[in-house]
Amino acid sequence: MVDNVQEQVEGDNSDRAAHLLSNQQVSPDERYVQLMTTALDTCRTYKPRFGKGVGSGLTLSEFKALYGTDPFYHWIGLDSPLMYAAHKAAGGITSVYRQVGIGCQRIFHQMLQDYLGLSPEEATWSYVVGSRKLSLDGRIETDDVKKPEVKERIREWMEGAGRIANLPEHTLQHNIKGCVFEIRQGYKSKDSKRQNADIANAANAYVHGYIPVMMLFSTQIDGDLMRRYKEHHWVVLIGKTTGSATESSYAFCRDVIGYDLARFFENYSPRIKAHIESILKTLLSPQ
Repeated sequence: MVDNVQEQVEGDNSDRAAHLLSNQQVSPDERYVQLMTTALDTCRTYKPRFGKGVGSGLTLSEFKALYGTDPFYHWIGLDSPLMYAAHKAAGGITSVYRQVGIGCQRIFHQMLQDYLGLSPEEATWSYVVGSRKLSLDGRIETDDVKKPEVKERIREWMEGAGRIANLPEHTLQHNIKGCVFEIRQGYKSKDSKRQNADIANAANAYVHGYIPVMMLFSTQIDGDLMRRYKEHHWVVLIGKTTGSATESSYAFCRDVIGYDLARFFENYSPRIKAHIESILKTLLSPQ
């Protein structure tokens, strides 16, 4: 869980993202670039907290005061600025991965609106368990898609995906009205609590008539994790540039949604790389 200051920073960036989405003068591709870079900008202000609970983190001078006045840490050299830089880099890299994931979520959610004609509400799915409201990152319900040819290719994809997920034919033909998406940049965590929550999401998705889809923008997923998700009837798409639309995230975006997301990243790679390199330089500097 992030602290209040981090929430404030992310809230500010969410406001910036909302402004981008409302700006009709910006092309879809430019909007997607800015959705990613805006999410990443959160990382620039990261500072390690050194066990000091909530707050914005410690500056280098505050770190020196904290560790420099600790006799043991001072004796063995843990009050070195290099130690601060190492903490800042380690925590900052975790933040980079997290914000890349948020950027991916925002891009995909906007793609559903731009290329399938869905409203923000139609492209979002949530459900309530007890007092908690849980949500996934995207939704396609066939009845919400206006163009007949697009609706048909989505139905064809769902039939193929449902069979890969080992759905009974009767369920596939009579109980499925769409699909819902969990969007991630990659997935290597062995956190069983997170996995169990995803499995519960899948069960609830099927109860509501949706095929659950795990879409990764990268190829980074542990093989055991992929097997477990597939055993619980998730459709798992990974970020490879080859394969069918029931295997590849980029083939799905191109052939089903109608947008070549791989080409977008290829075209804008220099710009996004430069942005990330700038952030990494900031994180690797102790100042």
